[in-house]
Amino acid sequence: MINFKQEIAKQIALVTNLNENELVNYVEIPPDSNMGDYAFPCFKLAKELKKAPPIIADEIKVGIESNINQDSVIEKLEIAGGYLNIFINKNLLAQTVLNEIAEKKEVYGASRVGESKNVVLEYSSPNIAKPMHIGHLRNTVIGGALHKLYKFLGYNVTSINFLGDWGINFAKIMAGYSMWKDEYDFTEKSLGPIFNIYVRYNELEKEDEKYTDIAREWNLRLEKGDEEAVRLWTWIRDVSIYEAEKIYKMLNCEFDSYNGEAFYNDKMDDVVEELKEKNLLVESKGAQIVELEDYKMPPCIILTSAGTTLYATRDIASLKYRAKHYDFDKAIYVVGSEQQLHFKQIFKVFELMGYEKYSSRCEHVYYGMILGSEGKKMASRKGTSLDLMALLNEAIDKSKQVIEEKGNSGGDSQEHQVADKETLARQIGLGAIIFNSLYTSKIKDVVFDWDNILNFQGETRTIYTIYICKNSKCIRKGRIYT
Repeated sequence: MINFKQEIAKQIALVTNLNENELVNYVEIPPDSNMGDYAFPCFKLAKELKKAPPIIADEIKVGIESNINQDSVIEKLEIAGGYLNIFINKNLLAQTVLNEIAEKKEVYGASRVGESKNVVLEYSSPNIAKPMHIGHLRNTVIGGALHKLYKFLGYNVTSINFLGDWGINFAKIMAGYSMWKDEYDFTEKSLGPIFNIYVRYNELEKEDEKYTDIAREWNLRLEKGDEEAVRLWTWIRDVSIYEAEKIYKMLNCEFDSYNGEAFYNDKMDDVVEELKEKNLLVESKGAQIVELEDYKMPPCIILTSAGTTLYATRDIASLKYRAKHYDFDKAIYVVGSEQQLHFKQIFKVFELMGYEKYSSRCEHVYYGMILGSEGKKMASRKGTSLDLMALLNEAIDKSKQVIEEKGNSGGDSQEHQVADKETLARQIGLGAIIFNSLYTSKIKDVVFDWDNILNFQGETRTIYTIYICKNSKCIRKGRIYT
């Protein structure tokens, strides 16, 4: 394989009589491809050659151009101030790249830049006991893409699904289960009956406040470690993860840990005590806060006036745990844009606690919401909330319809027939969902539109073409039939 930087340095060395191995370190890639494939800053040679950078650039240009022919690595040179912009022989470049792709296949472009470095990546993070909905889509897809990118670059990646698995909502399900367990079929491992109990209990609670007290009793039993309460909580959690993993398999996502909110229950007191010891806690209207006015942020509330902890307390506890157990070089939180202030506060408090080494390595990767066609909260065509599994299955079904319509458009010959339509529909449908989730700028709200997602006249056509040609005999004499 041709090392273009090395070849450029070699030719500059011949003109300047300088060390090739030193020159190669100066070769850059310009910010705009119109300025060339590579650039050489002649400023760095001014002192040694005792000439102005534009003069050095001109001398190098003249020296190299005298030897350029159709087989040369360099096709042309342009001077821009003290820079020498270098354009590579496109035929040679294409041949080199294609040969490298053919040789390296799936690992083309990979590197070991992250070797021995640790990345902790938190993403997806749904609440248990409820089906995942369309609001979890961008989070899960963006997080999954980051996981793959960092792995591709050689990092040790630990993906964490920070489950919402603690609180009064689960106590309501326990209370409802104790009342109605004989009315539901729990033989299959499904969230359906669990979620139905939750909805039913909430309706009952609106009619009679005594059911709120019953739920609180179950919540207290769970906090005290009551055997039956813990058993029910574990069952709810296990079923929720089982259902979620079906979706993760479809979206090609994986997790190393499902440690959620409950995991940090016994770790928050240490955070509060440490904040007190370091004189960071201040009382405000009965609550305990960390004042952040000097950093142009509102205070970070650690304990409410009732003495209960909040998300901030839990997130700081998770940061302490992850710093200690993973010694991360980067900690990434994939969470919606509405939480930007929250994470700025958390990272700042962690820094003030003396963990600047780790707080400086934290990053909040935020994204916009998914909206319906009228710019409102997403809902299905039937007017009910669209859960994520339904969305993915509908994408597969719609893709199958498209394949039925387009798969034989090239004629009746065997070359144009689409084999295994079920598998192909799954690949195209899920690929289109993932592609559209990543294609749109992540910080913008997205209007969900089936026509755009499965419009094979636009960008998504690439997905259709790749999968059709991968799974059927549609390539002949250099032409692609779709």
